[in-house]
Amino acid sequence: MKLLLVEDNAAMQTTLQRSFERRGMQVLLCGDGTRALDRWRASLPDVVLLDLSLPGLDGLQVLAQARAEGLRTPVLILTARGTVGDRILGLNTGADDYLAKPFDLDELEARVRALARRAGGDSPAPAFGGLQVDAESGAVLRDGQPMELTQREAALLRALLARPGQAVAKERLLELVFPGDLDVQPEAVEVVAYRLRKKLSPSPVQLVTLRGLGYLLKASV
Repeated sequence: MKLLLVEDNAAMQTTLQRSFERRGMQVLLCGDGTRALDRWRASLPDVVLLDLSLPGLDGLQVLAQARAEGLRTPVLILTARGTVGDRILGLNTGADDYLAKPFDLDELEARVRALARRAGGDSPAPAFGGLQVDAESGAVLRDGQPMELTQREAALLRALLARPGQAVAKERLLELVFPGDLDVQPEAVEVVAYRLRKKLSPSPVQLVTLRGLGYLLKASV
């Protein structure tokens, strides 16, 4: 499961990131409301944890813009604003759940998993040409069997499976394959794509490079 945590408090970021990663989840961080939508679009998270008090845009503004754009990712609001009025405002803006600080980490995890399960039940796992993403583990299966992929190869393939036959820009793939790594160059995606292409060769699916546009998956002729 991939979480996007939009929280400007560094100590809270660290605590939640460590807690969720110990539970086997991937956590992407953003501490600025003005950048949150870009991170949301690029990372394709399963659940967004959203603080309300953020620099730039506040959490409700971020949420309202996301819903206006059609981003349907489940959102759990984390905030010190715990009044009934605040909860109602957040839910009416498009939040799926609301947890006031301070909170219990086990309860937070349970709520996150519940949101992810409900969202997963609304749409099938990405699949194409005998390849399918396992909704529970995130592993990519070929004809029902797990493929032997590195973490970055799997991230790249999942991103392409979400849009088979459509080009995904290299810049977006960089965010998905190397989340949070600000020093990596776009050429690093080419290396991962080269290795993944070789592993896909026995299947009826090709990884195609479109110069200037990115990469896509297409069925072999």
